[in-house]
Amino acid sequence: MPTTDAFDPYHDLTGDQRAQLETYEDLLRRYNETLNLISPDTIDAITERHILHSLALRVRDFPAGARIVDWGSGGGLPAIPLAIAYPDTEVIAVDSVGKKMRAVRSMARRLGLDNLFAWDGRADNWPDTAHYSVSRATAPLVELWQWHTRAAAELPTDPGSTDWAPGLITLKGGDLSEEIAALRAQDDGVRIRQIPLHALLQDAAQHPGYFAEKCMLVVQRS
Repeated sequence: MPTTDAFDPYHDLTGDQRAQLETYEDLLRRYNETLNLISPDTIDAITERHILHSLALRVRDFPAGARIVDWGSGGGLPAIPLAIAYPDTEVIAVDSVGKKMRAVRSMARRLGLDNLFAWDGRADNWPDTAHYSVSRATAPLVELWQWHTRAAAELPTDPGSTDWAPGLITLKGGDLSEEIAALRAQDDGVRIRQIPLHALLQDAAQHPGYFAEKCMLVVQRS
């Protein structure tokens, strides 16, 4: 499992990838003038509250050839940052709000992201499969796990690999004890790890206090 020590989510990104992330931030600002993709209160802190938050998922890597589905992607978070960081993966943004997915498709074209796709509809109706599920505070843990298990595809893994093992990786905040207990009560075959983001991102964040009550939940089959 990933370390809880601080790491740099931008550590191996190329200049072109960093430029894509900056362009994405500009596009988010522009689209947010007419669409509610992110909270207006966070416009002046997009880098930290949205991009850095999404890139925390890079504490481990996603292997080439993997399919990643982002449930409730909204404005493409974390789908677009992941598609930029992992061009050899396929990332699917899923959201029930059609206008948001149209914006994600438009941003993907402008960013040249051939590995990013958007599907608008209810998550439990998504007709395809993926190796990984990701999300940012989209739904209760039980519901996210149900979506993942319904869509989960097997992925051959190297026992010595440091990449993520297939499963659900979700970014949440606050007291999650009830959500975790509810999932364990429903499915006693899961392994759940809670990783605080404060320590993980303390060197990369300008305002580490924002991440004080936020964490990453990793759910996998035992």
